[in-house]
Amino acid sequence: MRPPIVAVVGHIDHGKSTLLDYIRQTSVVEGEAGGITQHLSAYEAEHENTNGKHRITFLDTPGHEAFSAMRSRGLEVADVAILVVSAEEGVKPQTIEALKLIQDVKIPFIVAITKIDKPGANVEKTKMSLLEHQIFLEGLGGEVPYIPVSGKTGEGIPELLDLILLAGELEGLSADPEAPGEGLVIEAHVDPRRGNTATLIVQNGSIQAGKYVVSGASLAPVRIMENFLGRKIDEALPGSPVQIVGFSTLPQVGDTWKVVENKKEAETAVASQSRSTRSEGKTRPSGPERPSESIAGMASEEEIIQKTVFPLIIKTDVAGTGEAVLHELNKLPQHENLEVRIVSQAVGPIGEADVKLVGGGKTPGVIVGFNVKVEREAKDLAERLGVEVVVFDIIYKLQEWLGAKIEERRPRIREENKTGAAKILKVFSNVKGRIVLGGRVEEGTLNVGEEVRVMRRDLEIARGEITSLQSGKNPVKKIESGEFGAQVKLGTEPAPGDKLEAFEIVFK
Repeated sequence: MRPPIVAVVGHIDHGKSTLLDYIRQTSVVEGEAGGITQHLSAYEAEHENTNGKHRITFLDTPGHEAFSAMRSRGLEVADVAILVVSAEEGVKPQTIEALKLIQDVKIPFIVAITKIDKPGANVEKTKMSLLEHQIFLEGLGGEVPYIPVSGKTGEGIPELLDLILLAGELEGLSADPEAPGEGLVIEAHVDPRRGNTATLIVQNGSIQAGKYVVSGASLAPVRIMENFLGRKIDEALPGSPVQIVGFSTLPQVGDTWKVVENKKEAETAVASQSRSTRSEGKTRPSGPERPSESIAGMASEEEIIQKTVFPLIIKTDVAGTGEAVLHELNKLPQHENLEVRIVSQAVGPIGEADVKLVGGGKTPGVIVGFNVKVEREAKDLAERLGVEVVVFDIIYKLQEWLGAKIEERRPRIREENKTGAAKILKVFSNVKGRIVLGGRVEEGTLNVGEEVRVMRRDLEIARGEITSLQSGKNPVKKIESGEFGAQVKLGTEPAPGDKLEAFEIVFK
C-alpha cells in the first residue's frame, strides 16, 4: 500500500493552513504574508489508529483566486482531496472552483467543515449551503463524507485522518518501491547558493542517492535530496515529497519526472525529449523564463507601431508564483493604445541584467518582484536608468500596484470640448497679432485665459487665447451673455460674421 497523497483545497482564509498546522504541530501559517498561502507546499504526517501507524502526504494549496494553476497541479498528483469550507461563511467562489477542479481529475473528496470553534460557526447552515451548490453530503441524500473540525482545538481531526486513510484504502493505492521513481514536479525555484531546485512528489517507485532524475530537458544527479523538513535523505519512498538540488535547467512545474541509473541514460533521455519537442514544432523555450510577450496577445507590426509599449519583467521566488502573477495581469483592463510587453518572466533575484533589459529603450520599463531580493548593483543601475523596481509579498497588492501603473502609463486621448461661442461683430484693431474685437455671446461662456478658435462657416482659420474681456466699459473675467469687447491673441485676423469658439482640453 502506498501512503495517500492529499490535496487540501478551498476558499481563501477558510482554514486550510491552520488545519495542516495542527496536523503537523507547527505554526507556518503565522509566517505567511498577509495570512494567505502563496506556495504549493508538501508535508508528511503520521497518524496512529487501531490498525497501527500510517503515513499521509498533504499538499497545501493557495486559496487566493490567482493561484488556480497551483490548485490544479496539486489535485492532479493527489489521490484524495479535502474540500475545506468555513462554518462561518459556507460556500464561496473558490469553493466552487475547487470543487470543479476535483471533479475534473475524478478523485474522491472529503468535506472538512472548519472553524467550528468560532462564535459565528453554524455547521447546519454550512451543510445547507453545500447542498444548495449540489454538494450532497452523507445523510443528506449523497455519498460525500464530511467532518466538522477545528484547526485550533484539534476537534474532529483524528476522525478526518481516519476518513483519508479509508478513502485511500478504497482506491486501492499501491506502489512498487523497488521500481525506478516517477512522479510530478510540483514546484521549482533557483536557490542563490545551490542553484536550480525542484520539489517532486514520488507517485511510484523510489529515488536513491547516486541515481539521476530527468524531467523534460532537465536532469539532476541525486546528490542533495531533502525531505519536507529540509533534512538530507538517501532514499525517497512512494508517496513522499522531496526537494532535489542541482538540475541542469529549471524543470517546468507540472511536468513528469523519472529516475534513471546514470548520467549517460539521463543525457540520452534529455536528448530524446529535445528531439521530440522540435518535431512537434514547439518554439516556446523550456524553463520558467519567457521572452517578450504581450498580455493582449500577438499584434501585427503596424498595430505595435501605433501603441505605447510598457516593458515589464516579472521575477518570482518560485515558478508557480510566476503563473499566479500572469493570471492577475491578464485580469487587468486592456488599453487600445498601450501594449504591456512582458520582456522576461523568470525565477530568482533581480539583477543588473534585468535592469539593462528594460532600461535601454526610449521608455524605461518596470521590474516587479515577488518574494525576491534586489541585488545592490541592480538598485544603483535602476536609479541611473529610471527603471522602477518594486517587490511584493502579497499577490493582490502586486496586482493593485500594477493596475495603477498601467493606468498611469497609458497614452491619453486629447479631446477639445466647446465651452462657449460668440459671433464677431466688428474688428477694431490688430497690433502684432493682438486683435481688439467686439462680439455677441451665442452659447456658453467666454473666460479670460481660455483657448479659442476662429471658425469661418465650417473652416477653422485661426487659434489663440483670450487675453482680456470687457462688458460695457468695465473689464471682466467672464462673459455669459450679450455684447462684449475682447482682446484676443491670434495668428490670423478674423472678419465680422466669423465665430469665436472657446474650448477646454480634456485627456481621457
